[in-house]
Amino acid sequence: MKIHNKLVRDRIPEIIEKAGKKPVTHILSDEEYIAELDRKLNEECAEYQTDKSIEELADILEVIYAVAEARGWSVSELESVRADKAEKRGIFKDKIYLEYVEESNE
Repeated sequence: MKIHNKLVRDRIPEIIEKAGKKPVTHILSDEEYIAELDRKLNEECAEYQTDKSIEELADILEVIYAVAEARGWSVSELESVRADKAEKRGIFKDKIYLEYVEESNE
């Protein structure tokens, strides 16, 4: 027996069964679900930092979409907020690294 104790994608139990094994699962409450999504986001970010693969980046995006929806926001609302911030504050394309800010003597 291998203990996992983590949130998994919806088809994982089916995949485990097809491999001839028996998954033991339960459905999370809304509060547990959000907490586990937050944990999953940290897990996926750490995996991306190790692997740097597009697959891990896609996993992060999938969790972000799930977090948004679990908190009552649509993916289109999330994208709208992202686009608004990009318009007002820019994106990260120009590779600007802020070293420090000098205070004025006025």
